[in-house]
Amino acid sequence: MQSFNSTERDAVYRVMKARRDIRRFQSKPVPPDALSRILEAAHHAPSVGFKQPWNFILIDSTEVRQRIKETFEKTNEKEWKRLTDTERSRLYSRLKLEGIMEAPLNIAVTCDRSRDAPFVLGQGPMPETDLYSTCLAIQNMWLAARAEEIGVGWVSILDRKETERILHLPDQVQLVAYLCVGYPVEFREKPMLESVGWKSRLDWNSLVYENRWGRPCRFF
Repeated sequence: MQSFNSTERDAVYRVMKARRDIRRFQSKPVPPDALSRILEAAHHAPSVGFKQPWNFILIDSTEVRQRIKETFEKTNEKEWKRLTDTERSRLYSRLKLEGIMEAPLNIAVTCDRSRDAPFVLGQGPMPETDLYSTCLAIQNMWLAARAEEIGVGWVSILDRKETERILHLPDQVQLVAYLCVGYPVEFREKPMLESVGWKSRLDWNSLVYENRWGRPCRFF
């Protein structure tokens, strides 16, 4: 396996820091060759027991996306009503939190919990690792898309069960992510929630402990 030179290494770190959760999209379609590369990158993610539990449902149907949009609107209303702080509530009401209809493509990423059952090497002691593996595939997809100048937005404000019904998922298959995909209007310098003042990025050094929870790390 070949090593990476400094330029290649720096590009990997740069694409990680440049990744954004996109909500505003151009109507320009995603080219099939770029989409193929993005999905192949997702498929090269590591997975528990080499289970490869993911599937990708590509959604361009206006009817299906409209039904998904309706679940977003209902769920978003409930989430908004949970806020008791007036200023926070006002800010929430102004946030654009999805691009379901604007994006030229939606992708539902699923996890087949029954794949390779009954024995998956390494999953028995931690049953959720197939879900974690699927999240790694999503991260690969996100970074590959950014390298292609294509944006991805994860819509988590959904009724998962209702979305699974709309997509006709089998009982053993769980929705992990509903993604909006397309060329963005812009890639922000900072994440949207940081830009609007919802929350600042934490200092990563404060999140690193040594040998046990809460002990300050002396490595750096």
